[in-house]
Amino acid sequence: MLVDSHCHLDYLNRAGILDAALGRAREAGVGAMLTICTSIEEFPQVLAIAESHDNLWCSVGVHPHEAQGEVDVAVEKLVELSRHPKVIGIGECGLDYFYERSPRPEQQKVFRTHIAAARATGLPLIVHSRDADEDTVALLEEGAAQGNLRGLIHCFSTTQYLSDNALNLGFYISLSGILTFPKSETLRAIAKDLPQDRILVETDSPYLAPVPLRGKKCEPAYVTYTAQCLAELQGLTAPALAETTTANFFQLFDKAKRA
Repeated sequence: MLVDSHCHLDYLNRAGILDAALGRAREAGVGAMLTICTSIEEFPQVLAIAESHDNLWCSVGVHPHEAQGEVDVAVEKLVELSRHPKVIGIGECGLDYFYERSPRPEQQKVFRTHIAAARATGLPLIVHSRDADEDTVALLEEGAAQGNLRGLIHCFSTTQYLSDNALNLGFYISLSGILTFPKSETLRAIAKDLPQDRILVETDSPYLAPVPLRGKKCEPAYVTYTAQCLAELQGLTAPALAETTTANFFQLFDKAKRA
């Protein structure tokens, strides 16, 4: 069994293809999924999808793109929403200095709020970092210094600096379809040496469809291509990689109960 540790099933739902995509995921051996919240306003829709199937869970959080619009989200609000049995992580949150759709000070404020909520709840923090590795590490170290912080770097695609520091903080690293892209040689070199007890796989669907499906709307079934690529890099068979990443998922997201 594989787990898609990061997907946006509400986007597939709005596109009218969720049920079909979930069926294809089952056929591909994807036995569980974590659907990600990017806005408190949209949390009810994300939660409803997670509630609809035993093997689906969700997170609660504000994506850095949405930080400007929800800059006043409170730690207490995140903690309250996270009490639902289906909510197993805090985020997706973090910093995005590539698109910079929200000003950096607002992104940093909201990120700190999520770090505090993760510490308060003990739930894993789901971190987005793009062109912001140094500030991401600085804020994670700031939070970790206060204790009780764990989580993962989602859709890791950047630098050795970020992976090394995240691992030093006890975080996990999640790989997406970017791992399969022709120009991702540096990423594959980093992924090859990641510790096997800290790796996860994801689609970030509907984005980042892997090779050989570039240009298609991504969906959870496609995590098999990323898993195969990662297995080859790590010197594992596909079943061994699936067993490892699934165990890692339930180790990190321990509020989720494996069927």
